[in-house]
Amino acid sequence: MHEQYNPAKVEDEAQRFWEDTKAFHVREDPTREKFYCLSMFPYPSGRLHMGHVRNYTIGDVISRYQRMLGKNVLQPMGWDAFGLPAENAALKNKAAPARWTFENIDYMRGQLQRLGFAYDWDRELATCDPDYYRWEQWLFTRLVKKGLAYKKTAVVNWDPVDQTVLANEQVIDGCGWRSGAPVERREIPQWFIRITDYADQLLEDLDKLEQWPEQVRTMQANWIGRSRGVQLDFSVDNGEPLRVFTTRPDTLFGVTYLAVAADHPLAVAAAEDDEKVAAFREECRHTKVAEADMATMEKKGLPLGVTATHPLTGGPVPVWVANFVLMEYGTGAVMSVPAHDDRDWEFARKHDLPIKPVIEGSDPAHDYSQGAMTEKGTLIDSAEFDGLSSDAAFDRIVEKLAADGRGEETINYRLRDWGVSRQRYWGCPIPIINCGHCGAVPVPDADLPVVLPTDVVMDGPGSPIKSDRAFIDTTCPECGGAAERETDTFDTFFESSWYYARFASAGSEQAMLDERAGYWLPVDQYVGGIEHAVLHLLYARFFHKLMRDEGLIPADCPEPFTRLLTQGMVNKDGAKMSKSKGNTVDPQELIEEYGADTVRLFMMFAAPPDQGLEWSDSGVEGAHRFLKRLWRQVAERKAAGIDLTRRLESADELADADGAAKDLYRKLHETIGRVTEDIDKRQTFNTVIAANMELFNDLARFEATDERGQAVVAAVIQDMLRMLAPIVPHITHALWHEVGGQGTIADAAWPTIDEAALVRDEIEMVVQVNGKLRAKINVPAAADKAAIEAQALANEDVQRFTNEGEIKRVIVVPNKLVNIVVAT
Repeated sequence: MHEQYNPAKVEDEAQRFWEDTKAFHVREDPTREKFYCLSMFPYPSGRLHMGHVRNYTIGDVISRYQRMLGKNVLQPMGWDAFGLPAENAALKNKAAPARWTFENIDYMRGQLQRLGFAYDWDRELATCDPDYYRWEQWLFTRLVKKGLAYKKTAVVNWDPVDQTVLANEQVIDGCGWRSGAPVERREIPQWFIRITDYADQLLEDLDKLEQWPEQVRTMQANWIGRSRGVQLDFSVDNGEPLRVFTTRPDTLFGVTYLAVAADHPLAVAAAEDDEKVAAFREECRHTKVAEADMATMEKKGLPLGVTATHPLTGGPVPVWVANFVLMEYGTGAVMSVPAHDDRDWEFARKHDLPIKPVIEGSDPAHDYSQGAMTEKGTLIDSAEFDGLSSDAAFDRIVEKLAADGRGEETINYRLRDWGVSRQRYWGCPIPIINCGHCGAVPVPDADLPVVLPTDVVMDGPGSPIKSDRAFIDTTCPECGGAAERETDTFDTFFESSWYYARFASAGSEQAMLDERAGYWLPVDQYVGGIEHAVLHLLYARFFHKLMRDEGLIPADCPEPFTRLLTQGMVNKDGAKMSKSKGNTVDPQELIEEYGADTVRLFMMFAAPPDQGLEWSDSGVEGAHRFLKRLWRQVAERKAAGIDLTRRLESADELADADGAAKDLYRKLHETIGRVTEDIDKRQTFNTVIAANMELFNDLARFEATDERGQAVVAAVIQDMLRMLAPIVPHITHALWHEVGGQGTIADAAWPTIDEAALVRDEIEMVVQVNGKLRAKINVPAAADKAAIEAQALANEDVQRFTNEGEIKRVIVVPNKLVNIVVAT
């Protein structure tokens, strides 16, 4: 073998071997235990960034490890290829989004291959391929027929520059997250899917996700937001009752005003005669709507000149319009109790509205001029309910409201139906034909897919298909009359919500999913960023249940992802790497300078996978030095005449060998145990590498004096290569053949512990005097308590601290320490 490590040559040869032999192509095999490992697929932006490298290296390490356990491992890769960025890039580069996207895919695929990821490329998919999106169109038509998909006019966030609807989370400081333009609130027809019909399932099945981070499960539970409360009516003169929902009926007697959304019918009616209300409604069209913004923004509002009647006291309650109430949440109206709600208190103080305490908490002297008292307690100033606890009052007040026909207990959800319409071009066409006679008609199966035209000219932010009569004009499949195609496209979350399942049935032409999905699903390990904890993961769980109910997924597979690992960000100089900050590091340049294995090793060693990783140039260089030392160790041992193909197989062969050989062999098997635990259960790959580096240092210091010592060296090198193979697959692929490994290291068995090697002849124990460390002693492993105590007391360093005092007590903690208590 060459004495010098040449990563370019080593990695090129390994990758050509994997490609030529289709090493990672996988088929279903019912006789073997399967393992499906998936990392969240990338948007084809043009180049990989370090966040990609970290994400996909984590997934690859897990996949390769599970393969070495003998499992049938599937690890696919694809492209989340639709989306607004392609349109923006097309405008900038004067190129059609399709061409730009597929050119980027080709380039990024090459980058992934350079990193040596063990993907089954035969299953590759791109969500912009009609063969892929045909099936989500097919499923959507089923949902329409079941009533699970519907169209209605809704208030949305409208970006006037990108000319598309934005989710609340895409509105930052009142502006579009990409365009930076002030967002407007518009009322337009939108397609929705009834995710709320699955709210209870989505919430209850979180308990089945025991191998998900607790943080993610909590975020999803909060997003679904199931709450027990009361829906009640405040009557309004000459109008419909004003309906509100509250989880705190115990505070009902503290209501001093009602607040409605700017789009509420009461506000709309008031604006017709009041210029100030009309101007305020226009201002609210541009308000911030993300929850974080709603919580911190200035609370504004105006009186509507409308008075409601309290359902229990019969007293008058003024109605205001407020910017913190949204029409799409709940009923678009809230009862405001400023004494016991922070937001209501802030608004009341600003507008000089009454603050009426009706709950006495742990501090009876609470100062309401300084803030609300939000805890539960005992009711006061609440008529016949005085003296009841908040919980007891809940039931009694509900009974009273129900008896009077003014309210009822209900379960409410924060979750709202999923609006899936987008007005952009580069997305999957919604498979609906709009007929003046028949209404919205699903496209028949035989006419799917509805293919998005790709030969377009992007001469502005608007969608070119909205003026493409060749695409729009069609006939109604029901009446045969002239009709028009829907020109909205699906939210790209639609594509990413089921791609994991299509990988399992890649290439299926007859069905969205076939019987192979039953073999592979659920995904055993999913890897991706914490930023996808709510929307993507929630939508994927929802889609999974839709496909299950359509008979595409077995009923005994209720969830798509068994185990979830959310990796941390890659930071540089304390800030997240991003082009806008100018602090990115190009993976391609690093690969060319150091090799892919160095990049992979650094990324796994620098931090635990679920924590932020701080970039370090010196850390990259250190990883490269370790790989060079590993290569040189094998070369030098071989040059010294050591047969690295003949390994020690059992500690029994070292029965009368020197202590150094026994110690190194024991260290090997201690490392195997530690590494297996860390990679399998804790998934702390940094400690896996640290343990192997520690073992390597012991190996480098060891001099083999006989054949048994040489056999220990061979065992250590062979097993260390296997433990490092998932992390640095190229160099271990090359060195495996140099040490006589059979087959390829990717298919080698994971090393197992020789329990006999862990048995020690001697154990090092700490000796303390009055709790302070005074010595360390080596005692025979079989020594009893009396022998250990005697050896400790005979130690010269210990005697210097015990001779002048009376020994009161000797405490022996087996295998750890001796503590001698001396009276002074």
